[in-house]
Amino acid sequence: MKIVTYNIQFGCGRDGKVDLDRIIEAVRDADVIALQEVDRYWPRSGDIDQVKLIVENFPGFDFAYGPGVDQAITGKVGTDGRPTRRQFGNLLISRGPIRYVRHHLLPKFASIGPLSIQRSVLECAIQTECGPIRFYSLHLTHLSAETRMPQVHSLLRLHRDAQIEGPPVCGDANGGYWHDGVAQEPTPDAAILLGDFNFQPNSREYSEIVGPLSPYGGRITHPLGFVDAWVMADGEDDSGYTAEVEDAPARLDYAFVSVSLCDRIRSCWVDHHADGSDHQPLWLELG
Repeated sequence: MKIVTYNIQFGCGRDGKVDLDRIIEAVRDADVIALQEVDRYWPRSGDIDQVKLIVENFPGFDFAYGPGVDQAITGKVGTDGRPTRRQFGNLLISRGPIRYVRHHLLPKFASIGPLSIQRSVLECAIQTECGPIRFYSLHLTHLSAETRMPQVHSLLRLHRDAQIEGPPVCGDANGGYWHDGVAQEPTPDAAILLGDFNFQPNSREYSEIVGPLSPYGGRITHPLGFVDAWVMADGEDDSGYTAEVEDAPARLDYAFVSVSLCDRIRSCWVDHHADGSDHQPLWLELG
């Protein structure tokens, strides 16, 4: 199973051109596709529905979209006379059916200085050839470690409490009108976090997810926690760069995989040839 995560910056490459075809071609061979910074009706990306355009290029695939930013466009209405909504968020596309979707908004800090954007996490439960897995397409804040850490804690809580909270609808409907909507299967134990985390491997946020380094060697990773797929696939900590920070190569995009899936990690690589964004796609293969 091939999985890819890609912050597409609404299809704007380093050449300043917005071209979704470059994005689509870069991820076409994947079974699960997690995209971040996907626009709906922004002037910067041609006032189009990027979700619709991208999904149309994957016939037969299931999909879900979760906007962090969702606001009316002042003075603009659609053909039905209703206000048009401008959105910005995360998209997940799957070759297999998505059993259920949950959308979570992350903690946000208001700012009168640097730009502060509402970030979110899109959770999709998918039955795969590796078993049932919760996939998360997410984007953490760029502002600072202090504003990211509450988001990391929120993300880890979502994973920890997934079994406690259960699917969107569960329990005994007792033949009532919710009967057809009750989940027939429990929430998957395994999870994969995919996205632009906006931190590097030497950060406190990174250690919060995969565990602290021990002087006796390696990470102290909880058995129900996550591992970095890049490292587990024998990637070096000082490689796997997916973006730049202040003109220096940086590893900002990750696939954090449940410990229970460690043995299924076959490879992890960065597509350095993709040119549709200011980030590079990160690929993961499970078997």
